[in-house]
Amino acid sequence: MRKNMTALFDIVYHIRSNRDRLSATEQKIADIILDDIAFAAAASIDQLATKASVSIATISRFAKAVGCEDIRDLKLKLAQASAVGTRFLADVPVVEESAFYARICSEVESTLRANLARFVEADFRAGANALNSARLIYVGGMGGGSTMLADEVQYRIARLGLPVTAYHDPVLLRMLAATLTEKDVLVLLSVTGVTPELLEVADIAREYGAQIIAMTAPQSPLAEKANVLLPVMTEETDFIFKPSASRYGVLLAVDILATELALLRKQESKELLRRVKFALDEYRGGDNRLPLGD
Repeated sequence: MRKNMTALFDIVYHIRSNRDRLSATEQKIADIILDDIAFAAAASIDQLATKASVSIATISRFAKAVGCEDIRDLKLKLAQASAVGTRFLADVPVVEESAFYARICSEVESTLRANLARFVEADFRAGANALNSARLIYVGGMGGGSTMLADEVQYRIARLGLPVTAYHDPVLLRMLAATLTEKDVLVLLSVTGVTPELLEVADIAREYGAQIIAMTAPQSPLAEKANVLLPVMTEETDFIFKPSASRYGVLLAVDILATELALLRKQESKELLRRVKFALDEYRGGDNRLPLGD
């Protein structure tokens, strides 16, 4: 069972949104905290009061003014806020457009090369064999990149003539997992490997004997539940304004798995891909080098 969820309280948001309504001395505390949340979370109350040149009583009033029960509650919420990492809190220098264009490309390339170096051919062959012999294949992914990539798995496998469907709704995934058998395969995608709903879906599917193929972080909770693990390594940078490059590592794993599967059933794949190309060309026209899709 998932642990009880507590109500979200974003202390950084509350301090920023209430700042203009605070007294002048309380605003000094707000500015000190917002300027260095990591310091405010780690500092003693005396240190915080000294840095803001205010009394401890003023800090107590400030805590209540921004929605905390007391100073202790303020400190707890500051510690929670600082846990997201300084890259989401500190100011960052302006990056020239040409520089960040190249930076995005460089991080994509680094992600691809780092993951390719860690991939093990036998793992992908095991995944392809499981898919090839499956009665049916369900694919699950939630959130941002994993939702899109779950659909991508469906698109890659469907054109090879195998019964595959991607789902993203956590309740529906639970229901479907309960219908699986030892003849079925569940492919789960999660860059972090800690999404509670996916972990529960994996447990349900395993209970009924289904095989789990996981594209996720090694040593993650989801990785431990997999029959076949296709590990995807991620390394987030301090430049938070661009989309994560981690999804390219998953996409590489998807392409390799789909190619292994196609080669495993080479003659059948060739004929089915020919049919797909013929049907598309008949519909849209174009030359013989257009891709199998759009």
